[in-house]
Amino acid sequence: MNPVVNASRRRALQFLAGVPMLPLSSALASSGLLLAGCGGGDSAVAAVVPVTPAVPASLSGVSFSSMAAPTLADAAAMATTTVGSTMTVNFSDASQLDFKLAYQPFFITGDLVDDIKGGQILAGGYFDIYNNKIIDKTVPGKERQFFSDSPDGTSLLTVPGAQIAGVKGNTVFAVVQFEYTTFAQDGSSGMYGRLPSPIAVLTLDQDTATGKLKLVKYHNVDTSGVHGLWITCGASLSPWGTHLSSEEYEPDAFAAATDAQFLAYSANLYDGDSTKAKPYHYGHLPEVTVKADGTASIKKHFCMGRISHELVQVMPDNRTVFMGDDATNSGYFVFVANTEKDLSAGTLYAAKVGAGFSIDPAAAAAPLSWIKLGAATSADIEALANTLKLADIMTVVRADPGDATFTKIVANGKTEWVKLVPGMEKAAAFLETHRYAALMGASLGFTKMEGTTVNIKDKVAYSALQNVQGSMVAGNAANVPGNGISLPKALVAGAVMALNLKGGQKDDKGAAIVSEWMPVDTKALLVGEDLAVPDALGNTANPDKVANPDNLKFSETMRTLFIGEDSGQHVNNFLWAYNIDTKKLSRIMSIPAGGESTGLHAVDALNGWTYIMSNFQHPGDWGGIHNVVKATLDPLINANYKNKSGAAVGYLTGELAQVKLSK
Repeated sequence: MNPVVNASRRRALQFLAGVPMLPLSSALASSGLLLAGCGGGDSAVAAVVPVTPAVPASLSGVSFSSMAAPTLADAAAMATTTVGSTMTVNFSDASQLDFKLAYQPFFITGDLVDDIKGGQILAGGYFDIYNNKIIDKTVPGKERQFFSDSPDGTSLLTVPGAQIAGVKGNTVFAVVQFEYTTFAQDGSSGMYGRLPSPIAVLTLDQDTATGKLKLVKYHNVDTSGVHGLWITCGASLSPWGTHLSSEEYEPDAFAAATDAQFLAYSANLYDGDSTKAKPYHYGHLPEVTVKADGTASIKKHFCMGRISHELVQVMPDNRTVFMGDDATNSGYFVFVANTEKDLSAGTLYAAKVGAGFSIDPAAAAAPLSWIKLGAATSADIEALANTLKLADIMTVVRADPGDATFTKIVANGKTEWVKLVPGMEKAAAFLETHRYAALMGASLGFTKMEGTTVNIKDKVAYSALQNVQGSMVAGNAANVPGNGISLPKALVAGAVMALNLKGGQKDDKGAAIVSEWMPVDTKALLVGEDLAVPDALGNTANPDKVANPDNLKFSETMRTLFIGEDSGQHVNNFLWAYNIDTKKLSRIMSIPAGGESTGLHAVDALNGWTYIMSNFQHPGDWGGIHNVVKATLDPLINANYKNKSGAAVGYLTGELAQVKLSK
């Protein structure tokens, strides 16, 4: 028993003013903030005893200590998830609580878990459009179902009236999607994008005394009604409690008929038929609705633009959606729905960046204006996707035709000349969104615009630029002069951008945009630092700064921006916490070397508990930066993660470590 906690417990409980019997041990309840405990011992977050406080104290701030990056002196720490951070919760009377953080996985992909329908199922397992298992036959005599080593977007949620057999506490659900698998069973790579992405609902048992979550059931969502899923990456929870998925790197309709990746995807999806999948069915936004019985329905919103959807953020109006676009020559896109909590119809906009764009945090923000691409319903665009080919919408060539009726653009890093078929503006806007936005003059010069999130109180959105290179740099072949994005040099380590949100905006035709949450400018908030020479461990970016940001999630209660890395520059990728008031950046978790931090979801309050959801992908996916550590870490990662074929889905927990009382 922690003597400090034991001696002070009754006083600590006195912070619970006005909060009847919430399952935590401190004034976190009165602020709506409590971190789920991992159980065991009196130092874990404990159940509440009703107390009448003398003077209630309010939450004044939350901070995280920064852990050191692991080194080869502790190779075991480099080969697994390592958490060495403490979360400190401060109160208005100068008292504080310290919570020691740890990581708790629900499963490693490839584990057999209990199916919601009975029996067992392979976590992260792949299924075709007919819901048959897709079998890896690369090792004769050891055939097995393919499963993913790359879990990604995760949403934690509740459903009214849910009661699932086996749940002893509160019934909680998590929706988890699986982006791809890196290797076949024989160790051959090249599997990326060749299998239809699975998506699953986890039924979790939330302990009412500690907040601990335990996997009870697993359900593989039937995606046959939406033509299967293509490379599901980041995700977010909508304000109305649905999981907003993603399909990134939309198949290029220019090359799909001969593209080996897309042909293999079709063959795996349609039981050997490599020609049945249609490229215009992919690159959209899927939405998953969990049911009270632990199953789910899914639909795709074809009217939100066919871009490299990464991680979208719905604003508090339940209509405005700010979208990540993880592509070369990517842009800022916003969708404004016609009706609250219904993304099946609305208007799509693309940004034009004004003068002054910079990645210097001291520089002024560059203004954004908005080009209306079109308005549509999902049903209308899906009908077009079922029948149209690229040539029906526009002519695209990659050599100068010497014809003034064509317009020169850059799409997906390639210079093209395009000419729109008369009357096909709507089809172009929603099925060839990148090309059409470029044709209409939008700024498509960003590189890998990944996660997005929102700070509601300050009306600021955040977006991740995984890299600042290529199309963003003046003189590069993919850079478009005059598009507002033209920097003197690259910053491979990337940046996090901040965008102010306002109402009263008009589109390029002068029409009012019916939203109070439109981004009006963009400026750098955090930037990485490329190293001129790799450090002793092999890092090519400063390990004490964020490099190649990907997942972003903001906690309103903690006033903290959480940042997950997808870095080819850090030997271990990290999960960071950045307090936007104190400007303190803290490393809170290290991912297994060669892996990527994914599945980030900051949950301020779920049945009275706070959670930080976090997964990782492809541990031991070695690159040149791992030459120093590979020989030492490879056997450790093989032992931890099924010879590099498995990865974890889980969350950060917190144990009450110390109570500091006011004098």
